[in-house]
Amino acid sequence: MTNFALDFLRTRDLQEMNITKENVDALNAVVKVDIVADDYQEKVAKVLTDYRKKADIPGFRKGHVPMGMIKKQYGQSVMIDEVNKLIQDSLNKFLTEEKLDILGNPLPRVNEDFNWDADTFTFEFELGLAPEFKVDLSAENKVKQYNIVATDELIDEEVKNIQTRYGKMSALETATADANVTSTFVNEDANINKKSSFLVSDLKGKTNEKKVIGVAVGDVIELSTKKLFQDENKLQHILGIDKEVADSLDVKVTVTIEEITKTDPADLDKELFDKLFTDGSVTTVTQLREKIKEDAEKQFAQQGDQQLLNAVQEYLIENTKFDLPAEFLKKWLATAGEKELTTEEAAAEYEKSEKGLRYQLIESKIMKDNDIKLDYKELVDYAKGFIRQQMAQFGNMNPEEKELDDIAGRILQNQDEAQKLQGQLISQKLLAFFKENMNFKTKEVTYEAFIKEVYK
Repeated sequence: MTNFALDFLRTRDLQEMNITKENVDALNAVVKVDIVADDYQEKVAKVLTDYRKKADIPGFRKGHVPMGMIKKQYGQSVMIDEVNKLIQDSLNKFLTEEKLDILGNPLPRVNEDFNWDADTFTFEFELGLAPEFKVDLSAENKVKQYNIVATDELIDEEVKNIQTRYGKMSALETATADANVTSTFVNEDANINKKSSFLVSDLKGKTNEKKVIGVAVGDVIELSTKKLFQDENKLQHILGIDKEVADSLDVKVTVTIEEITKTDPADLDKELFDKLFTDGSVTTVTQLREKIKEDAEKQFAQQGDQQLLNAVQEYLIENTKFDLPAEFLKKWLATAGEKELTTEEAAAEYEKSEKGLRYQLIESKIMKDNDIKLDYKELVDYAKGFIRQQMAQFGNMNPEEKELDDIAGRILQNQDEAQKLQGQLISQKLLAFFKENMNFKTKEVTYEAFIKEVYK
């Protein structure tokens, strides 16, 4: 038989390595890989020959070390390495060719009687199989969709904020009810020493207002941090502390008055409109209010869409019933990370991640059944759109296409950033699909009512 024929047979034998799968149940299977010497000997011999050429052992010329010595020193470690490579390649090929939809990764079964000196090696791997299920999208009025509207009160407040932002500031001798007070807040025991500004109107309660109204630069007063401001989140910014600390902080602070000012609101005239809208699109108060309403409701729509997507996800998780190979997944989680987990830790991790895994499977099923795809060009275009928005915030309204392409290319080379953008784009596609294929119960609400109802 010619060498070509022998090589052909060896290749064919390798491709036809004995791999079998036995289903334990609908969600679990065991794959058995049998390996004989002919499967790996040729590769082992090649590696050992290369070792011999490079071996530098005292008493022998380089490249002339006896093969027996090379085999004795390196033979088994090389064989083990080649067998492991063979197992990995063969198992991956088997899973691909059999089109097995598995969860996690194959887990090797431990064989206490395994012997590397045997003529035949048998390796077994446990598989967790993805379940078969159907997704029912006929959620007739089961999921609530919010239409968030901007009220006149909200628009009034934003007009007032604009007038203040572009208003004229002047110094005051003493603090008034509409003054802005810059002060240094100190409490040594709580490690607080921060210079900040606040509006007297931001204070909560008449008691706090009376302590501040009438003070002059250089005065020192004492205030309690508990219920100091109407906005509960303001204290952390004023004192420069973490939110968790601010939420429970109840101490006295000395407040040294550094500066007192008052802002006279800007007039609602052409000068202000031109500062706000350089394209001349707003020339009247009515148009300004309409623009504020439009911009606010665009932002509200984004929050409403995110809430809707969350609600659909929760609905699908609750109403799409299927079993998971729970015990397999717990065993896999125990070894999947950098640090091996105990049985109890793995079980806890499974409990935390089960809902997420269920939605991943549902999402994949919806995308596959409805031919929802994502190609690289779409991802690049989405990244460029995101970059445009960022650049616009810094005044670059018309970036060049090449610049956008270069930045998008760099971002997408970062695996974490690419996955983040891909997840956002998939969510957009799925949200559009859900809006088109599901019936929602629509409710019109103000932004305040939306926050109260959704984030109780």
